[in-house]
Amino acid sequence: MAKDATFDVVSQVDAQEVDNAVNQTLKEITNRYDFKGAKTEINVDGDTIHLNADDEMRMKSVVDVLQSKFIRRGVPIENMEYGKVEASGGRVKQDITIRQGIDKDLAKKISKDIRDTKLKVQTQVMDDKIRVSGKKIDDLQTVIGFLKEKDYGQALQYENFRS
Repeated sequence: MAKDATFDVVSQVDAQEVDNAVNQTLKEITNRYDFKGAKTEINVDGDTIHLNADDEMRMKSVVDVLQSKFIRRGVPIENMEYGKVEASGGRVKQDITIRQGIDKDLAKKISKDIRDTKLKVQTQVMDDKIRVSGKKIDDLQTVIGFLKEKDYGQALQYENFRS
């Protein structure tokens, strides 16, 4: 009896790389001429990055630098969820949440899209990941190619490929 091949669809962000990108952003901001005398703060608290700046223009610059550091370090910026820019006491602040895992609604949509391909594979939603299994490895590789073409609003990774 043939054993099924499987792989997992996940959406994860490496917390160490996020921390490194934030540290590089802080370093660049302290050295930039347009930030001389400005009071800009960046704090990481779990999966949330708290930004605090003097005005909206500086806030936008901080976000741009942070995004460029994320891209350079291989952190998917699709998983960044931006909060509102709030003004308080002459300063502005913004929270950026980093999405980890695939939520239930997105998992259902991805599973439905995989079923609609009419390939002989099965999907199983497991907490914050989706396990895809099938008899033929070629079908699984076709599913990976199909998912890479689609845009689900967050980066997907494919791991634990077993045959």
